[in-house]
Amino acid sequence: MSGKPRALITGITGQDGTYLSRLLLEKGYEVHGFVRRGQEANVPGGVFAHLGDLTDPAALRQAIVDSEPNEIYNLGAQSHVGASFGEAEYTFRATALPILTILEHLRLNGGADRGIRVYQASSSEMFGDAPPPQNENSPFRPQSPYAVAKVAAHQTVTLYRKAYGLFAVGGILFNHESPIRPASFVTRKITRAVARIFAGADTSLTLGNLEARRDWGFAGDYVKAMHLMLQQDEPRDFVIATGNTWSVRDFVICAFEQANYLTGQRLDWESFVKVSDRFKRPAEVPHLLGNPTRACQDLGWVPEVGFSSLVLMMVRADLESRGVQLIRAAG
Repeated sequence: MSGKPRALITGITGQDGTYLSRLLLEKGYEVHGFVRRGQEANVPGGVFAHLGDLTDPAALRQAIVDSEPNEIYNLGAQSHVGASFGEAEYTFRATALPILTILEHLRLNGGADRGIRVYQASSSEMFGDAPPPQNENSPFRPQSPYAVAKVAAHQTVTLYRKAYGLFAVGGILFNHESPIRPASFVTRKITRAVARIFAGADTSLTLGNLEARRDWGFAGDYVKAMHLMLQQDEPRDFVIATGNTWSVRDFVICAFEQANYLTGQRLDWESFVKVSDRFKRPAEVPHLLGNPTRACQDLGWVPEVGFSSLVLMMVRADLESRGVQLIRAAG
């Protein structure tokens, strides 16, 4: 092993894993990724891959043994809220149990004495329909199997930190997006559909609840907070958010406005957007708005990319991927 600090990241082929691995490599880390077999080609360059599945505790433990990490970032999960209603059992196995495997392995193998630090990707969905704004002391009122599993994982971190002295933290991240957000998430569904419409390849975009409100930030900003949490003297949980909120309708309007700006066209979003109950969830989360005061004060973290810039970034990337001619230069 090299003398560099070593990090093991589960979910390394996802959006957050990709941005986090880039950040850590830039900081001089030796980065290891736990990845499903068949996904090796998606592992970021410069990363050592360890094959296995999140639902296989033995493989996960072996990855910890082989990588000998100083820091573990557990980002992997079944992370689609809507899909969790139809995949409830798998969602729990892939989302709640891996952190238990990690912490129990460290407990049994001197993880506290060795100074190994663990980051758990907790989620704003844990707050459910709790009144906004939500902070570290807000109650958890989960409204989906995904959120229930995330609460279980988060409380496992709290238990092992208190009972066994492990340096383990939960980053309660509110919605964070980017041009590499999977297409199954509503923000990327919107920007991809807008790109198809502006390319003349589609004539409509069908969504569910346009009034749901979320606190949206840029994933590249949020992974910086993950790293900062593991550099503190004492382990604490933090809410990571922008402190602002927008509706799905706001996101749609902004996406069309940015596409009009980039292309010089003048398309009206209301001519293309449809609403269908098919995309509504059995239990809705109406309003998520994070209060990041603790992170700003104690971590020195601030989000750098605002809402309009985030939407512009995503729309531009999807328009370019469709070959749509742009009249505005990148920047």
